[in-house]
Amino acid sequence: MAYTSNAPFRADVVGSFLRPDVLHQARHDFADGVIGAAELRAVEDEAIRDLVAKQKAAGLHVITDGEFRRSYWHLDFMWGLQGIERRESRQGYMFHDEETTADTAVVTGKVSGENHPFVEHFKFVKALEEDGVAARQTMPAPAQTYSEVILDRCDGQVESLRSVYPDDQALIEDIAAAYRTVISDLYAAGCRNIQFDDCTWGIYCDRDFVAKTGMQPVDIQKVSELLVHINNLAIEGKPADLVINTHVCRGNYHSTYAFEGGYEPIAPYLFASENVDAFYLEFDTPRAGGFEPLAHVAAGKKVVLGLVTSKQPGLEDEELLVERVNEAAKYVPLENLCLSPQCGFASCECGNKLTEDEQWAKVALVRRVAGRVWGEDR
Repeated sequence: MAYTSNAPFRADVVGSFLRPDVLHQARHDFADGVIGAAELRAVEDEAIRDLVAKQKAAGLHVITDGEFRRSYWHLDFMWGLQGIERRESRQGYMFHDEETTADTAVVTGKVSGENHPFVEHFKFVKALEEDGVAARQTMPAPAQTYSEVILDRCDGQVESLRSVYPDDQALIEDIAAAYRTVISDLYAAGCRNIQFDDCTWGIYCDRDFVAKTGMQPVDIQKVSELLVHINNLAIEGKPADLVINTHVCRGNYHSTYAFEGGYEPIAPYLFASENVDAFYLEFDTPRAGGFEPLAHVAAGKKVVLGLVTSKQPGLEDEELLVERVNEAAKYVPLENLCLSPQCGFASCECGNKLTEDEQWAKVALVRRVAGRVWGEDR
């Protein structure tokens, strides 16, 4: 379809939604060998059709599969790349008062992007598009994949990586090339709206974490410039009518978080130099700091303010949300701002601690406030 408008929308979402009980049960049954892949796929298909219908009924101008075919927002994509395998990690990621399930991604061969399963996943959602509604494909940012595979989270992970890539330069080039392949295949399938989800930045916003590692400002500059380079290398040469945006947060697992701190340390690099069309940014709690770092956003770029939390069920005060949008407009022109929840509702399949009704109430709140601020929701 030809898009008369594309992301970001005035009233937007990050992309993941709470899984229904029937899908949870089917995934458990599949893991236990009770049902096969075809049976699981049929349950996923029906759940996604129902979710898309609900997104349309909620008045959204973007539809996603809710990440219903994934266990994680990021690892499933990495496992779909050639040369990367799923392995159990020694422990999960450490969040505030909670540890996630334990998995990681291990490089076992040359990394490439052909035949990625997410392309077929997208085609299913694409077929459900209609006028005024755009299908979105979410995936972890290239920098997120790089950051995961160079870690030492399971026995033999580093040794396996270095047996294939003795140095990082070739690894970076192949990861970026793999993404370009996936992006090209998605484009050929009709995709015009891609979102990179990128939690790597939250680490460097967290001043306590940085202090514990002994990092200095020059170290943050170097790693920030490297991460921006990786992401830009993957975007290089994209078609002009393909929108690629990025979402940045500080972790989202079972209603808890991993890091805290404002965007000041990374804003001069990420906001000024990453070649995306828009930044979806977490701003729902004081943990995310103030809007001042938005002054670094490059001219013409859009910012989607994640002012509504997806972690807790209570609804934010509409008047306060309007005030906060206007406050952010001191740093980015109002016409370049949009509104969304700060993250998805289920970055991993366990989901956050709220009900489906509470989830859709959050979406409705975003639409109401967008209508008040801009007179439109798209």
